[in-house]
Amino acid sequence: MSTHCHRSWSNGKLQDLVFFQRGFDITKAEQKEGDIPVISSSGVTSYHNEAKVGGPGIIIGRKGSLGTVHYSEGPYWPHDTTLWSKDIKGNNPRYIYYFLKTLGLERFDVGNSNPTLNRNHIHDMVIKIPAKDIQQNIVEILTPYNDLIENNRRRIQLLEEAARLLYQEWFVRLRFPGHEHTKIVDGVPEGWESLPLIEALELQRGFDLPLKNIEPGDVPVYGSTGIIAYHNVSKAKGPGIVTGRSGSLGVVQFVLNDYWPHNTALWVKSLKKVTPLFALQLLRNLKLEQYNGGVSVPTLDRKVVHRIQIIIPPPKIMNDFESVSSDSYALMMNLSQQNTNLIKARDLLLPRLMNGVIPV
Repeated sequence: MSTHCHRSWSNGKLQDLVFFQRGFDITKAEQKEGDIPVISSSGVTSYHNEAKVGGPGIIIGRKGSLGTVHYSEGPYWPHDTTLWSKDIKGNNPRYIYYFLKTLGLERFDVGNSNPTLNRNHIHDMVIKIPAKDIQQNIVEILTPYNDLIENNRRRIQLLEEAARLLYQEWFVRLRFPGHEHTKIVDGVPEGWESLPLIEALELQRGFDLPLKNIEPGDVPVYGSTGIIAYHNVSKAKGPGIVTGRSGSLGVVQFVLNDYWPHNTALWVKSLKKVTPLFALQLLRNLKLEQYNGGVSVPTLDRKVVHRIQIIIPPPKIMNDFESVSSDSYALMMNLSQQNTNLIKARDLLLPRLMNGVIPV
């Protein structure tokens, strides 16, 4: 670190940078329709018509999802499962947000069964605090990464939505190409087939993988709601489709490359009469969470799902849908890969900027 850097950075405690306060309880039933984000430990979970705090604010997970860091530009309601920035001591709020992401706050867990973060433990952490102009410079280096990541996320959402609407139009409202000339027989268009799901595709339970057995690699491990880790061995070939089996149900994901489906997930082992993107939308449209058979933990029994009656179109219509959708999905996967690279680059930069290794 250059002497110039030394002078511009001072020693202090985390509470000299930001002072945290516990969030406010609010139940789903108490929330009224509005556009104020309610931010819990896992991020924005809902919206309400009243804010507790003005923005900008930094929110960290206090209970449940520990040490997660969220940012709100405008007014918000910090949930009781969080700590929120009551006083940022004149520091740059974006700088605080980036800085907190480098701290690994989850290691301050004081809960027994439920992970919990005690603000008194983190307020006393000894840290280096850069001068305001350095804070601003660091923010200016990191913000373009975040803007691009956010922009790509929004584009992916729009593409996902367009693919969903096309599926609804063709296969739920039955306004597929040529529908005007197709007779409907017993509620099914002529030439279409009504059958149980198992005849169209087969779901299989994922594979156990204890945390201690995970070896660093770039194979994504998919749990019930998304990627939970990366490993060096795959169990299933991409492209693939995964959905929740235990814990969280109803999230259906498309996986481009080879992957490891975790035992909290079900994965599509074989496609018998359907194409991949048709299968993806079909499973999403079934709203699988309604087939919960678990008592204390939501659980999806694949035998029950395999019995669901579905209708499928003739191959020509399905292939048309596949080719229309595949361009969107190629673009989505491209954007998603860009984001993975951007996040990696940003996360390499973060600690170096924060400890003054890279002078700014």
